[in-house]
Amino acid sequence: MTAVGTLTLSSAYAECLTCDDAVGGKMATNQMLLRDLPITVWTDKTTYDHNDKIMVHGNVATVSKMPVTLTVTSPNNSIVTIAQLDVNSDGSFETTLMTGGELWKQKGTYTIKVNYGTFEKNNKVLVELTGETSASSNNCGSSELYLKGNYCVPYTITGGKVTGASINSNDKSIIVKISADEDGTLTLNPDKSVLDGIFMVLVDGQEWDDVEIGDNSVTIMFPVGTEKIEVIGTFVIPEFGTIAVMILAVAIISIIAVSAKSRLSIMPRY
Repeated sequence: MTAVGTLTLSSAYAECLTCDDAVGGKMATNQMLLRDLPITVWTDKTTYDHNDKIMVHGNVATVSKMPVTLTVTSPNNSIVTIAQLDVNSDGSFETTLMTGGELWKQKGTYTIKVNYGTFEKNNKVLVELTGETSASSNNCGSSELYLKGNYCVPYTITGGKVTGASINSNDKSIIVKISADEDGTLTLNPDKSVLDGIFMVLVDGQEWDDVEIGDNSVTIMFPVGTEKIEVIGTFVIPEFGTIAVMILAVAIISIIAVSAKSRLSIMPRY
């Protein structure tokens, strides 16, 4: 396999890849370039504010049964987020990045890099973040929990109020801190990409049976004085602390694959 160098795509180029009014042979030429590259990636714009959504789109030339690995790094080269994206049957993939979290607070150029299978099949796009931000800024509504990484979980509560929420990657759970003035209920409706397979609830550290679990939603009946509710599932979005482990795992798998290929290529033939 021939190694393909990294190519940065501007938003203008991305628009021409999808526009319907391309003139002459420009559209056909760009489509041919798209097919020739193992993987491409682009964004809807090149400049964003700290409370914007970044729409990321891409395409792989040859579809196989594996996801695209997306990594975002900040201007000081620290990891902002890492994710695995499903590839559609036509080779396309997409995701939305929220820029309101603490890890996006720096001004400057952020690098969005994608890999597909091996490190040789990679590409990246650069975006610029401008304007001011604060540590408390997020894109969640008044009836949504804010989780680190700028994830939002819809909720309703009676008999008290929510004072905070966090992710517990070790226990695959979301922890909700509340102030309960009276007996009440808390209902969470997380997206499956945030928390999936809910099967247990702890109230102030004790396993709790007074719950109703539905289609990836849960309603907890809590008593007055409750301070912490933990909802446990089979999957939860990783915290920033686990990103390095994921990157290391991808690197190890790629090194093993390359090493195995190298050994095969130098084995004597009889």
